[in-house]
Amino acid sequence: MRNRINRREFFSDTAKSVSGLYLGINLTGFSMQEEYMFAPNDLMKEVMKYRKIDAHAHVFFTDDSPETQISFADRLGIEKLVISRPMAPGSEGLPEEFINCNDLIIKSVSRYPDRFIGQPTINPAFPKESMEELKRCLDHGMVGLKLYNHVKLSDPLFYPFIEKFIDLKMIILMHMGIGKSRVEYDPREPANVSTPEDFVIAAERYPEAMFQLAHLGGGGDWLDACKAVRPYPNIYVDVSGSNNEADIISFAMEQLGEDRIFFGCDNSFYQGVGHMLAADLTEVQREKIFFRNYNDILRKAGRHVD
Repeated sequence: MRNRINRREFFSDTAKSVSGLYLGINLTGFSMQEEYMFAPNDLMKEVMKYRKIDAHAHVFFTDDSPETQISFADRLGIEKLVISRPMAPGSEGLPEEFINCNDLIIKSVSRYPDRFIGQPTINPAFPKESMEELKRCLDHGMVGLKLYNHVKLSDPLFYPFIEKFIDLKMIILMHMGIGKSRVEYDPREPANVSTPEDFVIAAERYPEAMFQLAHLGGGGDWLDACKAVRPYPNIYVDVSGSNNEADIISFAMEQLGEDRIFFGCDNSFYQGVGHMLAADLTEVQREKIFFRNYNDILRKAGRHVD
């Protein structure tokens, strides 16, 4: 159940409410003095009126998670969070590591089944162990697949897993490299990080599969990403991340249309909601991106939200 809070509670809870929601609106060129600027109470009414599925969320190995994520979601009217726990960047991605990550998701979903949708993670470099782990996670009710930067999405190691998820009618969420994909990589990224071109290779080989290109607002080359995946209707994008340039969503709309974009935060909750409200969208488009588009993906496997 969504938790509605008053203005004082919202703005006293954290300064991020201002830096996220107001930043998103200011990036469009609005000023606080202009007559069409939302007042705080009006802004919170706008925030809370939309049903929301966060299509890219995480929990952590800390004592205050997952309760912290639910607390943020409550303040912003996020009904469901699709959670995963990726392996550490640059790790070997051994079976014991991805099993441990998935154990955290199973535990979190079992505690909050009405709020979380779990996604497993695996490493196809260990095919036998990964297939066994997928069976275990699916038996626990997980939906979809979350991949990080241990193996490129276009690598043949992924082919059996992509084929499995075609049969399951579930989406595969893959991390996109941080930095400029065609210009300069962030030095933290390993050689196997996926770029938009890897999504294109996988989508061409498997047009029946569904792929989610992660975090357009995550610091990657979102212009290149949208243009690269435009011809492939089986590639969707989520707009999560903390690097929210003003026209990410409008550019994604122009290139991909309103049916291939998912709302997500990647745990940057205020930024995620803020740049959705700042975007020049119709009511129907906001409803689709906030909720309906991802729910339609869940519907394909019979796992949609009522």
